[in-house]
Amino acid sequence: MVYAAKKFINNPNGHNFHIIEVAVHSTGFRIADVVTEFIEGLVETYPGLQYLDGFPEVKVVLRADVSAEKYDKVAVISGGGSGHEPAHAGYVGEGMLTAAICGDVFASPPVDSILAGIRAVTGPQGCLLIVKNYTGDRLNFGLAAEQAKSEGYKVETVIVGEDCALPPPRGIAGRRGLAGTVLVHKVAGAAAAAGLSLEKVAAEAKCASEMVGTMGVALSVCTLPGQVTSDRLGQEKMELGLGIHGEPGAAVVDVQPVDVVVSHVLQQILSPETNYVPITRGNRVVLMVNGLGGTPLMELMIAAGKAVPKLQLEFGLAVDRVYTGLFMTSLDMAGFSISIMKADQSILDRLDAPTKAPNWPVGTDGNRPPAKIPVPIPPSRSAKSAESQARPKELSQQGRVLEAAIQAAATVIISLKDSLNEWDGKVGDGDCGSTMHRGATAILEDMKHYYPLNDAAETVNEIGASISRAMGGTSGIIYNLLCKAAYAELKANTESEVTPKYWSKALKSSIASVSKYGGATAGYRTMLDALIPASQVLEEKLSAGEDPICAFILSAEAATKGAESTIQMQAQAGRSSYVSAEMLATVPDPGAMAAAGWYSAAARAVKEQYQGSS
Repeated sequence: MVYAAKKFINNPNGHNFHIIEVAVHSTGFRIADVVTEFIEGLVETYPGLQYLDGFPEVKVVLRADVSAEKYDKVAVISGGGSGHEPAHAGYVGEGMLTAAICGDVFASPPVDSILAGIRAVTGPQGCLLIVKNYTGDRLNFGLAAEQAKSEGYKVETVIVGEDCALPPPRGIAGRRGLAGTVLVHKVAGAAAAAGLSLEKVAAEAKCASEMVGTMGVALSVCTLPGQVTSDRLGQEKMELGLGIHGEPGAAVVDVQPVDVVVSHVLQQILSPETNYVPITRGNRVVLMVNGLGGTPLMELMIAAGKAVPKLQLEFGLAVDRVYTGLFMTSLDMAGFSISIMKADQSILDRLDAPTKAPNWPVGTDGNRPPAKIPVPIPPSRSAKSAESQARPKELSQQGRVLEAAIQAAATVIISLKDSLNEWDGKVGDGDCGSTMHRGATAILEDMKHYYPLNDAAETVNEIGASISRAMGGTSGIIYNLLCKAAYAELKANTESEVTPKYWSKALKSSIASVSKYGGATAGYRTMLDALIPASQVLEEKLSAGEDPICAFILSAEAATKGAESTIQMQAQAGRSSYVSAEMLATVPDPGAMAAAGWYSAAARAVKEQYQGSS
């Protein structure tokens, strides 16, 4: 008999402390207690930290001594999924991060949380967002940045992708952000503390991100609460070049002595063939040996002790600083990563500058207060009236058609849950169906009370709000972007009713928005491979004077055909871009199949509505 992993967390259905088996939500652990109770413990431990009063949706750790109204320096903000502790909340403190946005475990934080963090700590000098190069993080932080700019904040963004395990190119996904991001946090935080402008702080952070390379190795994968520990490595194997979410590495090899492992990692990072980092003989460097959660400090110190002389003697480098410990983990993974950063005196000065961040390797001080009161969440500068968020007592014909289309689309997605998860289990993290199911369920529930169905634009906007609240992950932010762009297009309509051509324009604008922020386009093996041909056929048929219902049905057929064609495509975006072509050729893209499913269901529902009324 196999047993789920045991974890010291609280029972989600009670308040007693247990070692229990817990349910895992597909885009992360949707057990609010896990991350929120971590944050509560963190701020009780360190007097300089505080959190926003928005649990469980908003999980933001910030400096207790900073408020946006009075802060006269550049705010430095980072974040990402939880499960990587001490990253990112452990680096909040004077001289490092001003705030950290915490997502659920292994899931990007939602846009609303990022916006709350920006509003809480950003003063007139603006803020810098430091984002690890994962699709979900780029999209969520990107949308939050655009919203913050529209509210009048000054925002700059630096993307960190320093993974040296995978040979270039990696499509639009690029190199992953790993533990070297922590060094970028320190450089940026010190520059901000010195009073530099936003442009100069961003420039120093970007420069630092281009000077560092990282590679990880592991003896085991991480164990997710409620799941059996994976045995994909067995007793005799180890993995080279894996990321921080348990995804497979670049290679599986026999377990090697640490001397051999360290030599391989250093050679990979400093290889002149890949030229990942601009480091050559005679340069000064900083070394970081980072534990991935389950490796004893003794073994990390052994790795550090082997790495330093190798860098000096074999690569001719001056090792000016060595940081060894837990900086960015992957739950309880037995492994470590090595980061090497090219350093000059200015970089060293930033790394040596004082900081009160609790998990940077320096001492901390300060008296622990007897109690802490959460900081209220700052209001949005663009708050909406509640009047537009109510279901009308009586539906117009357009409202009835819209309701039927939404009902059909959401119902189909719910029915596709298992198929989507099965496909995604082969090419991603296995949660596409569950994520879409959550969004569809929320849409159906919210439509009963909140959707102003007689107003197409506002209804689309409310669908985006439901998705943002319920779905999470990369799919959630992509669909939210779709809805936001469609809403803007429909809102520009001056006619009393939304015509088919306006719906076509809204679809086209939505696709453009997702392509802009996600980087994907036709042929990248994404949901756009279903929506782009649908949009093209719809626009073509309407322009030719085709009956709108017929045009909608034909465009749905194009969506299905496009989705099915993804089985022949090599992924160039998202986590599928790290999967072999052989595995991709066994299943279609689950995101594209989901898009084709709801689009086709909506088309059929609209056809039935108009046929029934004629």
